[in-house]
Amino acid sequence: MRRPTREIKVGSVAVGGNNPVAVQSMTNTDTRDTKRTIEQIRKLAAAGCEIIRVAVPDAEAAAALTEIKKNIPIPIIADIHFDYRLALQCLQAGVDGLRINPGNIGARWKVETVVREARERQVPIRIGVNAGSLGRDILGEFGGATPEAMVESALRQIRVLEDMEFQLIKVSLKSSNVLDTVQAYRLLSLAVDYPLHIGITEAGTLARGLIKSAMGIGMLLVEGIGDTIRVSLTADPLEEVWAAYEILRATELRARGVELVSCPTCGRCEINLQELAEEVDLKLRGIEQPLKVAVMGCVVNGPGEARGADVGIAGGRGFGLLFKNGQVTGKVESSNMASALIDAVHEIVKEEGTR
Repeated sequence: MRRPTREIKVGSVAVGGNNPVAVQSMTNTDTRDTKRTIEQIRKLAAAGCEIIRVAVPDAEAAAALTEIKKNIPIPIIADIHFDYRLALQCLQAGVDGLRINPGNIGARWKVETVVREARERQVPIRIGVNAGSLGRDILGEFGGATPEAMVESALRQIRVLEDMEFQLIKVSLKSSNVLDTVQAYRLLSLAVDYPLHIGITEAGTLARGLIKSAMGIGMLLVEGIGDTIRVSLTADPLEEVWAAYEILRATELRARGVELVSCPTCGRCEINLQELAEEVDLKLRGIEQPLKVAVMGCVVNGPGEARGADVGIAGGRGFGLLFKNGQVTGKVESSNMASALIDAVHEIVKEEGTR
């Protein structure tokens, strides 16, 4: 059961309340390069990204946001560190949200200056606490970057905003340690009802980052914690969006695109299943409809899994049985399995599109 939270609006996207968990990513282009940044955001939006965040390291990057915002289809959040004046410039450029790290934004009056401008424009602020940049006083009080330290850092910043009667707040508490992150969110969810943006920061390269993110984000979502998610990977941001939807599918919160079921292979497998599954998986990434596709390699579980999918193939020696909507539609040579499976998926997509 989802933890009840307040609803805020990030541009056109409603966050918190009873709204679906929103998928967010971050560009890795130089924000000052407006053309490349706009191109990347458009690709991410086409892949299902619903909110995008961009780094704003200087005034030139902040100035670029005016042009970027005019040419993208999803809300944009400015990521601000160290200089509160950049936040003011981004608000004037029309951003849909701000992310501020309380550990490095500076004196309280600087935060208050930003809050006044955000309140006037009704732009939400995400208080983004990171274990790697907690204030020295917090680290000293708690003896390190503990979950309790991250929560206290967030609560102090929340109080500043609340003192100014500003409640368009979203909060994140991120660490590269999965269990610390999960515990921090658990503690904060008991203390406030603001929407939470969840993820594991600095999770690592593609394979390692997927594992850590799936563990941490998955645990929180199952407990009903989380209103927006970002899978942080040292990889193409498109992988982040794809992974976010796979985590949401696994936790039965949202379904988008193809769910691929494939067996791990064993001595009974008589086709090159790994190559087949990887080819099918890659070529079906662009499909939006939530379909189940099975790529199976032996007679034990193959027919049952293939029959239970929207489209499936059960491989044998040099051939495979192609299933569509639970029925065998043909016997396919091993060299044609990938194309036959992909064609069958596109047939279903087309059929559903005409209904």
